[in-house]
Amino acid sequence: MHLQMVESESTFAYMEATRAYIERHGKPVAFYSDKHTVFRNPKPTARRDGMTHFGRALDALNIEIICANSPQAKGRVERANATLQDRLVKAMRLEGISSIAEANAFLAAYMARHNAQFARPAFDARDLHRPLAPHDDLRSIMVWQEQRTVTAALTLHYNKVMFILEPSDLARKLARKRVTICEYPDGRLEIEHEGHVLPYRQFDKMRQVNQPAIVGNKHLDAALILAKQLQAIMPHHRKRNNDAPARRDQPMHLFPEPDPPPKIDRRKLGGSKLKRGPRLSDAELRERGTLRFVQTT
Repeated sequence: MHLQMVESESTFAYMEATRAYIERHGKPVAFYSDKHTVFRNPKPTARRDGMTHFGRALDALNIEIICANSPQAKGRVERANATLQDRLVKAMRLEGISSIAEANAFLAAYMARHNAQFARPAFDARDLHRPLAPHDDLRSIMVWQEQRTVTAALTLHYNKVMFILEPSDLARKLARKRVTICEYPDGRLEIEHEGHVLPYRQFDKMRQVNQPAIVGNKHLDAALILAKQLQAIMPHHRKRNNDAPARRDQPMHLFPEPDPPPKIDRRKLGGSKLKRGPRLSDAELRERGTLRFVQTT
């Protein structure tokens, strides 16, 4: 069993946990899981395989994913989780643990005590974990990979960021050809082609004007404030691509999320309401010449 505390249940978190498990125990024959979108894509790809980025990494390691298809199988997957969600939280509270780093340091000793109390001998005692092959590089396999086409200007676009390849003999030969973008769990991003890593520069289309930039340019404060307001109302630049991975577990990455648009109270969008003045007496209405109109209506 392997335990690891992470910021969120994301593809990168599963890749890091799986890499640590394989480095310790070896490659299993298969993983038995639920139908979380990390393991199974409900919308099949063009090849009708429904393979996710995590599934592609396991397929490269010759590891099968078996998704639970029945309530009974789902119960087997979740039963251990229910036990841990009850006992583990209480054990960490008794130890005074209040951070993810402290929890991960505590989990190794807790896992040994948990297995000593709840483990049961397997029906088949053989260890079917396989050692890593010489060509199995977990660091390069456990990554988010996508294909992009290089333009004639040696540029490509990924997640609303334009990457500009440094001009070289190899880069010039890749015009209008496909390259692989590899995004690592630690936040690094590499552009590869047939094993060659291509140097690049980047231009973020969602770059935002922040407050320090406004304060540091006193003569441009009005223009910078206007630019920031225009960026906030651009609907196509408010967020990254919908199919981009969750990056809460990455300590550093190249895709900062923009500030959310300010909430607008639509009840205040119209003009101000007219305030009702004090009620006028008959004498005041007679002076204004409106008493006759009031009496006739």
